[in-house]
Amino acid sequence: MKKKRISAAMGCVLLMASLMLGACGKADGSRSADTNEQTSENVQDTTGAQEENGSALEDGVYLADFSTDSSMFHVNEACDGKGTLTVKNGQMTIHITLGSKKIVNLYLGLAEDAAKEGANLLQPTNDEVYYDDGTTDEVYGFDVPVPVLDEEFDLALIGTKEKWYDHKVKVSNPTPYGEDAKTSESTEALSDGTYTVEATLEGGSGRATIDSPLTLTVEGGTMTATVCWSSPNYDYMLVDGEQYLPVNTEGNSVFEIPVSVFDEPIDVVGDTVAMSTPHEIEYTITLHSETLSAVED
Repeated sequence: MKKKRISAAMGCVLLMASLMLGACGKADGSRSADTNEQTSENVQDTTGAQEENGSALEDGVYLADFSTDSSMFHVNEACDGKGTLTVKNGQMTIHITLGSKKIVNLYLGLAEDAAKEGANLLQPTNDEVYYDDGTTDEVYGFDVPVPVLDEEFDLALIGTKEKWYDHKVKVSNPTPYGEDAKTSESTEALSDGTYTVEATLEGGSGRATIDSPLTLTVEGGTMTATVCWSSPNYDYMLVDGEQYLPVNTEGNSVFEIPVSVFDEPIDVVGDTVAMSTPHEIEYTITLHSETLSAVED
């Protein structure tokens, strides 16, 4: 069995700015208009039930646990048991990424009703997942209407053998998806150690670059990136107003700076003495979580 990629809990998480991506995978949004209409029909009249049960959430995007009554039906191992819950106009939909393409349709309700002609079946999306051995896989994902939080509801499935099965599922523990959540996931997901991660530099004149991948060190939950510039002329960097000096005396300027988030631009300032007078130049550095890899001891 493939182990989950180190970064999967994030961004897992982190590729979900669009409303229907999984916490661990990127969904191909090539669903038909019929599928969207079916999903809308399946969630009609659920808003009132959510409010009555005290489980209404503000409109937005959340990470949430998705549990089932079967070890054969679960989210992809790279997702840490989570899906991406979207709330719009009081209606809730969770995107789940499965482990394969063996489940071809889902139905919000019982198997006997799913088998009836004209039943509104949930259609799959093509999701890409990443594993820690460097491989990727394309699997099915689904946008599942959620009638209630923290309580079981019926969700039937049909596989490649064309037989419907009843299952109970539950969506629980929603947490806001955003910068704060992302920072928390980033630090909690990584064990102490040394990693490499691809980085993108933007800003300035465009002539300066940094080495990529760069080295990321995690100690006590604190992440430190080693940034090597393409020039020896940077004499300090600023991050959140804190000044950092080079850690080397020869060659291109190298700095060790703190980072707390992946897949979001981090504002930094580099002071260069290459001109007639020193200049502070604003940049952003983005660390790409899907490229995160542990360095073997």
